[in-house]
Amino acid sequence: MPDSDNGLPTTDEMPGPDEGVFPSMMTATASIIGSEGTEIGTANFLDGPNGEMIRVELNSGSLTPGWHGIHLHGTGTCEDVGVFKASGGHHGKIEGAHGLLNPKGPEAGDLPNIWVAEDGSAGYEAFTRLTALDSLLDEDGSALIIHEAEDDHMTQPIGGAGARVACGVIQ
Repeated sequence: MPDSDNGLPTTDEMPGPDEGVFPSMMTATASIIGSEGTEIGTANFLDGPNGEMIRVELNSGSLTPGWHGIHLHGTGTCEDVGVFKASGGHHGKIEGAHGLLNPKGPEAGDLPNIWVAEDGSAGYEAFTRLTALDSLLDEDGSALIIHEAEDDHMTQPIGGAGARVACGVIQ
């Protein structure tokens, strides 16, 4: 049954495989906080046999409408609320290779942009073969970062996506 605010089904409402069908699949979650330090949404991660499924749900009023860059970052912290620089650079950083369209890349943390609706909410699902959940859950962890603007998938180092406006520690 769709969420009445945005018409999209919630993670709990989505059908999944029968229990035991994919017994080796790891899962993780992230509570996403905005620049004010309050929770604005969630991210869920499912490690499949050929890559990583990522689903993000943002509450109404969370972010400005339009396209936003979204990346996986190499350190699992959001402690510096409002700037989120402590999460480090992109997961799997390759100097000069940022971007899904970059012939030298992409980096493991590169993802397609997320679209935020007029009411500030978003529903997002992306699949990536560039990383696996066990590498995101390494010793220093990883974070999901949403930027203030669209990623052009080429410009170095972050596709022109601007400041970090939301962060979630992947656990």
